[in-house]
Amino acid sequence: MASTIGANARLRSTYTPGVALALTVVVPTYRPTPGLVSLVSTIAPYVEQVAVSDDASPCTFDPVLREVSGAARTTRHDVNRGIARGLNDGLESARAAEHEWLLTMDQDSRVDEAYIDQVHSVAQVATAAGCPVGAVGAQFIRTSGDRLGYPETAQYGLRTTHEVFQSGTLWSVAALSSIGGFDEDLGIDAVDAAACLRLRERGNVMVLAEGLVLDHTWGNTEFITLGNRSIAITHHSPERRRTMVRNRLRLAPAEFRQSPTHAARTLRRLGVGTGMALLRETDRRAKLAATLSGLWGARKR
Repeated sequence: MASTIGANARLRSTYTPGVALALTVVVPTYRPTPGLVSLVSTIAPYVEQVAVSDDASPCTFDPVLREVSGAARTTRHDVNRGIARGLNDGLESARAAEHEWLLTMDQDSRVDEAYIDQVHSVAQVATAAGCPVGAVGAQFIRTSGDRLGYPETAQYGLRTTHEVFQSGTLWSVAALSSIGGFDEDLGIDAVDAAACLRLRERGNVMVLAEGLVLDHTWGNTEFITLGNRSIAITHHSPERRRTMVRNRLRLAPAEFRQSPTHAARTLRRLGVGTGMALLRETDRRAKLAATLSGLWGARKR
């Protein structure tokens, strides 16, 4: 595939030692482990601002949140409302700092200065190529020993895709602001998919940083092989199963209008994931009820 970016070696670093990159990193948290301290301490020296937005964790998690407050602008919420609000807190922080880019991170992901430098460099290269960048994500996600990739397209001579996982993704602050930020009505599931959909509708592009790998822990996810395909069994709770089904189906009509191919692929993935949950996971009866509730919830909107 032709690529303006080419091999990673052709990218020029945008990081100058001792000078922080002018961007905001936001880490939405809930019941954070001490790994949050390691994540924040690793990235804080390389960017101008780190924001932590906690989604009403119990007071037993105060020590971790206090420890990161010295290196990150920390917001504590009293009511749990899902990851979208935390991401929007980061967007507000980026706007207040007049930053052009917002890097969104899950508390279970791990990146270093080289990762941040590469997504930022790709964003600069893509913008210079005339690409209306909506977001820049890693080309691969590594979890539970498996490396997952996105279905790729090509635009502006770049590796692109229809939607990216929000963790480890660098978003254009201007583009996100033009769509009103992340949809807080969705709570947690498909928040990134909805943002990518709305950005695509406005002509923005989701770019992939060639060769870049995000290390991320997806709960209790395991993978099985069926034929030549690797299938994820997520072991999500019944409530998560309900919102996954509901939110994806709510997005489906607009997805089909924007890209029938991507919409069909997304629904196939949802169907396979739901089937695996009902056949291979525990609490199958509860997850069946949750799936039916999600189907009904999608109709009611």
